[in-house]
Amino acid sequence: MNTKHLRNIAIIAHVNHGKTTLIDHLLKQTHTFADHDSQMVQTTILDSNDLERERGVTILSKNTAITWKNYKINILDTPGHADFSGEVERVLNMADGCLLLVDAAEGVLSQTRYVLSLAFTIGLTPIVIINKVDRKDQRVSEVVEEINDLFLELATQEKQLNFPVLYAIGRQGIVGNKTKLNPDNSLTLTDSTNLEPLFKTIINSIPAPTVKQGVGFQLQAITLDHDDHKGTLVIGKVSRGQVKIGDSLVIVRNSQKISQGRVEHLFTFQGLKQIPITETQLGDIVSVAGFDQVKIGDTLTSPEHPEGLRPLQITEPTIQIQLSPSNSPLVGQDGQFNTYRQIKQRLDKELETNVGLKLPAGNNSESFIVAGRGELHLSILIETMRREGYEFSVARPEVIFKTIDHQIMEPWEDLTVEVPETQIGIIINALSVRKAEMTNMQNLKIGVRLSYQISTRNLIGLRSELMVKTSGVAVISSQFNSYKPKAKSVDIQRNGSLVATKSGRALTYSIEHIQQRGITFVEPGEQVYQGMIVGQNSRSNDLWINICKGKKLTNMRAAAADDTVKIAPAVKLSLEQYLNFLNNDELLEVTPKHLRLRKKILTRK
Repeated sequence: MNTKHLRNIAIIAHVNHGKTTLIDHLLKQTHTFADHDSQMVQTTILDSNDLERERGVTILSKNTAITWKNYKINILDTPGHADFSGEVERVLNMADGCLLLVDAAEGVLSQTRYVLSLAFTIGLTPIVIINKVDRKDQRVSEVVEEINDLFLELATQEKQLNFPVLYAIGRQGIVGNKTKLNPDNSLTLTDSTNLEPLFKTIINSIPAPTVKQGVGFQLQAITLDHDDHKGTLVIGKVSRGQVKIGDSLVIVRNSQKISQGRVEHLFTFQGLKQIPITETQLGDIVSVAGFDQVKIGDTLTSPEHPEGLRPLQITEPTIQIQLSPSNSPLVGQDGQFNTYRQIKQRLDKELETNVGLKLPAGNNSESFIVAGRGELHLSILIETMRREGYEFSVARPEVIFKTIDHQIMEPWEDLTVEVPETQIGIIINALSVRKAEMTNMQNLKIGVRLSYQISTRNLIGLRSELMVKTSGVAVISSQFNSYKPKAKSVDIQRNGSLVATKSGRALTYSIEHIQQRGITFVEPGEQVYQGMIVGQNSRSNDLWINICKGKKLTNMRAAAADDTVKIAPAVKLSLEQYLNFLNNDELLEVTPKHLRLRKKILTRK
């Protein structure tokens, strides 16, 4: 295929603005699958990861390809959540243009701004799609103005200001240029019933891959995959030259030659499959096997011209947790992997592909400091490891400070919260306690959007708190802003813990009495151990209690009121809520089957 018939596009947007759903219809309407294939009735086809389907967010960037009228279009699906911005930062380097999706009701949000600024920095040509115009609370005209203002603010080249605008009902697979207002305030597309206008706009507006000057093959490793038979698969865009199976290539890292190998397999992408090829096409996104020592950001290049491409620029982590092998009395009962060596091997493997993750030296030889882009970024790693059979303990998340010009600095973020008008007071009070600075308040058709700047340190735990206080109706998003001088810390008060004094099985009799003091986290019959946190006190102090204590037996018949003991159900928190619950002297024990809160020191002082 001629390079002129290639298009490489990335789909970028804020979380839940419809990227993955649009890709579903791009794949289906180009007949990438046969009519009888299961994918024809699936949704979120590219979100194959269990956690992605459960949480409804894209975690890993993915690439696929479709063919439309003799044009091959490589499509890069990127995460919308700010915690996975590292995925976005690296894959945009393979694109020549981008589709920016913006929700017709929510408009421009923090991640919209961030991903567009990245795209402009790289020099991508944009196409704007205003999605979900069929929403009754759509405000398309206002959103268009927000987008125009954003482009004027961020564009680095004058040509980036001349962008086409399309309108979409992504869940129906329709994109068009003309809309009609309905009585219920929703919009209908009048000039299209499919994605034909989008395909034409991509071909006419997005440039073909740029041909770099020079001789010799060049490909930057953007993504690494693994095949049990073929080994490491290096995925990237062919930016210069060609290579065939059997050719020799060298790995260049930071201008240094690392090793040399031979191309054993070559693949190009079509739909969800990798298609074997014998020779690469300039500008295409391909997969190369035969180079096990490669790392993300390295360059595969011809031995005669070992010139490396510019290293990838990935934003540094802002939050870290301490992760250590578990010393719980119950260790080894649930999982297969619980030693320091096994955990280290798993974390080292994660570093090969998770570019936003860092692993600085731990506090001691038995722990690790794992640094990431946010609470969700770290919790996804924890959840993935526990599902793979790992057991370990984690401490409370902490912010990462930096010393800049002899001054201690901390990260700040732009925070956006959307709530119904009746919930404004709850949001303002909660953020006032956390010393957040309001920057804007905007009335929407379905409520109010509040914009703040807040230190990452004070942001930790806020999402869980607001979701509880607003009964789950708050829409919360944040994006890293900058480092600012370290401010006075805010002490977010939390009630004390109910801590077990004995090991054994929790009994209903004890739980009933303990629930007079607070809430409980364990069910009757659940295994507990000394030092394990079994509930939360109604007061600020920790309370050590015996949850395994049974009712004393007598030869007197119990009163009818004692025959049936009624207790409240145990409170079971999410992984993120458990992490936010922790105090400095507490740990979260993570196993494949259980999440247990405990004191670092299991014996009572």
